[in-house]
Order: sequence, then C-alpha cells, then structure tokens
Amino acid sequence: MTIRLPDLQGGFRAYEPRREPLAVTPGAPLASRTVFSAAHVVADPYADTSPDSPAAVDWDATLAFRRHLWSHGLGVAEAMDTAQRGMGLDWAGAAELIRRSAAEARAVGGRIACGAGTDQIAAGSLTEVRAAYEEQLAVVEESGAQAILMASRALAAAAQGPEDYLEVYGHLLRQAAEPVILHWLGPMFDPALEGYWGSDDLDAATDTFLEVIAAHPDKVDGIKVSLLDAQREIDIRRRLPQGVRCYTGDDFNYPELIAGDEKGFSHALLGIFDPLGPLAAEAVRVLDTGNVAGFRALLDPTVELSRHLFRTPTRFYKTGVVFLAWLAGHQTHFTMVGGLQSARSLPHFARAYELADGLGLFPDPKLAEERMRNLLALYGVAQ
Repeated sequence: MTIRLPDLQGGFRAYEPRREPLAVTPGAPLASRTVFSAAHVVADPYADTSPDSPAAVDWDATLAFRRHLWSHGLGVAEAMDTAQRGMGLDWAGAAELIRRSAAEARAVGGRIACGAGTDQIAAGSLTEVRAAYEEQLAVVEESGAQAILMASRALAAAAQGPEDYLEVYGHLLRQAAEPVILHWLGPMFDPALEGYWGSDDLDAATDTFLEVIAAHPDKVDGIKVSLLDAQREIDIRRRLPQGVRCYTGDDFNYPELIAGDEKGFSHALLGIFDPLGPLAAEAVRVLDTGNVAGFRALLDPTVELSRHLFRTPTRFYKTGVVFLAWLAGHQTHFTMVGGLQSARSLPHFARAYELADGLGLFPDPKLAEERMRNLLALYGVAQ
C-alpha cells in the first residue's frame, strides 16, 4: 500500500513504505573512534506553556532516549544545541537536564559530556561573561560529566577582538578540573555567532582558535568543529597538538571525516547521530575491524537525510530530529519545547520520512507509517 506525500515542488507523489527495519542490535563497545550523539529533549505535551515560557520537559521520556543511545555504545553529548539550548531550553532547564542525565549515566555506565555556556545572561561585560561560564562549568563538573565549552552569544557580542577570546578561554581552561571539549559552532547554526574568535575571516579565526588550544593542550581533550566545511576541519585537525582530538560536528561530511586519511581522522559529536544512533554505532563497529569500505557503505547513504534535516535555515534541524524520534516510537507525540515543531514545512517532514524509512531507521515501520498518515491528515492531505 502506498502513501501520498507532498513534495518540495508543491505536488504529490506515491511512496511505498518499507516493510522491515534495518537489522541493527546493540553490540561491543566502540573502539577505534569516540562517538557522541548530541541528544534532543522530549517536551511534556500536557503542560500549559507558550513558546516563550520555560521549557516543560518529559523527564522519563528524555532519559529513556539517552538509555537507548548508551545501549548502542554511543556517548551522549548533553545540553547542546540539539537539546534546544537558546531555542526553547533555558539555563535553568539545561542545568536540571545535566544533573539528571549525568546521574543516569552513572547508573548505567554511559559516557556523557555536557555543554557549559553563558545563556543565563543575554549580554554583559567580559567579566560577566566569564562569571556566567564559570557558573555553568561548575554545574557540569559537580555532576561528574565532562565539560564542553560551548560558543557564547554574549561573548561574541562583548569581545572586541581575538585577545578577548584568548583571555576568556584561557581563564576557563586554567581553572577546569579536567580536560574539556571546545566547541566552535558556526553562524549557520546560530547567526549570533558570526565573527566568533574575533574575526569574520575564517583563516584568522582558525589561528586564534588554535592559539587557545596550543596555550593549554593539557586542558583540551578535543575540539568539536561545526562549520560544515570538511577541508577546513581536516586542516584544523592536522594542526592540533599531539593528543588533542578532533570531534567532527559536520553533519554534511561526517562519513569521510570519521573514516579519515593517512594523516588522521575525526572522532564524532553529531546531532545527526540522534536519529542515526544504532546505524552509526554499527558502522563504527565495522570500522573497528579495519573495514573502511564497509563503514562507508553503511554511513554514506545516510548523508542525503542529514543534508535534508540540516538544510538552510540550519538551526531548525532540531525539528526534523524530534520528528523522526516520534516516528521511530521514542516518544508518543510530536511536540517540542518552544513550539519548535512548527519550524519546518509538511513537504520537509514528508521527505524526511521517506529518506529515513528508506534507510530502515524505524524499528516499527508500520507505526511510523501510521503516524505519518496522521500528520498528513492533520494538514488536510487526503489519502
């Protein structure tokens, strides 16, 4: 039986859903790469909230999804932009998320790293920015999680040049209890981060970024590069000090970056590994055996879906991620904190469904089809 889907050109097409999911089960721990999935949060659909209210989170469903990721051997990157930091989830909600997820990670033996930023302030002086970072870093460290120093909108607004970034990050790295991950989030994910590291010139910004790391290599576990520029990431990772990892955040080019070349490779910290979690873990296990071709054969076909979810405006990729979690049965509804379920169009959802179903990502294809039909009916699409 076919399903009638709206396409991106304003017409309709018939699609025959897949009958069986891809056979992927939890396996051995990942060995050759460190892989984090940046995980989404599940909203409480019964809370009486508005888009500008504090987030109402369904904690049981949110933590259950993290257990799903851990069961496949993935680490969880918590309270990052995939969890709608600054787009529905405020610092109070993020702090609770960090504490709850870190406790759950200890209970099940899962790996976790959590984002520390400055989103408790909208703007401020460099001193206030530094204090905001310190507050969040303390919460992450007290939870027992590894810290990810996220890019800061407030710092981008307050900094006068590269020297301000060097001063703020240097101060934070000197006081960090354990090595952290530095996150360079590009403006395609957050327009307020234009000119980060003190320059609109990416070469100059890269030099400042690397200068921060070179001054404190013992305090930097790795970097997450989210610029959607594969060659720049390769160039950066080749310039890193010995022992500092590169975690790709490139949701367009991740298979080739993780596979690497004769001069090195990237680990991974990716939002797309939220919907791709089991498949991504299986691909890395194949890579663990030295089978690069097998790894690429599994992961390369997922790039079309990822590029679709992360298409411009890229910051709304979270909507597609949560949509797929609903279709996959990880949550009972398609509601997001901040009302962000409205951020993508019906044709966008239809294509995401088609691509994900074609990959076999849905554990219960029939359930996914039923939910897609329900959404189409809600929009007035007759079958």
